[in-house]
Amino acid sequence: MTSAWVGERVRLRAVEPEDWEAFHSFEEYSDDVRNGHRLHPPTSAERARKWAAELAAEDPDLDEVRLAIATRDGNAAVGMINTHEVDRHAGTFCYGIAVGRPHHRKGYAGEAVVLLFRYMFGERRFQKAEAWVYASNAASLALHRRLGFVQEGVRRRSRFAAGRYDDEVLFGMTVEEFAARYGD
Repeated sequence: MTSAWVGERVRLRAVEPEDWEAFHSFEEYSDDVRNGHRLHPPTSAERARKWAAELAAEDPDLDEVRLAIATRDGNAAVGMINTHEVDRHAGTFCYGIAVGRPHHRKGYAGEAVVLLFRYMFGERRFQKAEAWVYASNAASLALHRRLGFVQEGVRRRSRFAAGRYDDEVLFGMTVEEFAARYGD
């Protein structure tokens, strides 16, 4: 038996209450937090526990998903991937991904994206994925190019972080581009 949610290195799964500690520890890396969205004040352990428990208790949505990226063998949470701005009429969705600093450069992010897109394109009939990446996030820019995304535009000076303005780069991938690169 093979699960559509399991790759060579990672598995995508629901967030579990005990994942709070891993996600809470990722907040120690301010640059990584900024790369995901924006820096926020420190969160208490109690608030992190509550967040994970609330997320674990949510009823799943078929199209707007938020999943833990976990190691295939140990099932330890190493990051998160989600879809948002889902437009069922146009068949498009945006996605976001974050992998904790101790787990960078292990191939987890790329594999998680492919697993999620197989579901969104192959099961949910979406036709295009989009991602906004901050221009200062060199690792994410490289990941999206390596995965075969096409750069579609730049939103200039669209955010302020670490004392400077930053551009956002729009990447897109169609179902046909995905199928050509990763098979059906």
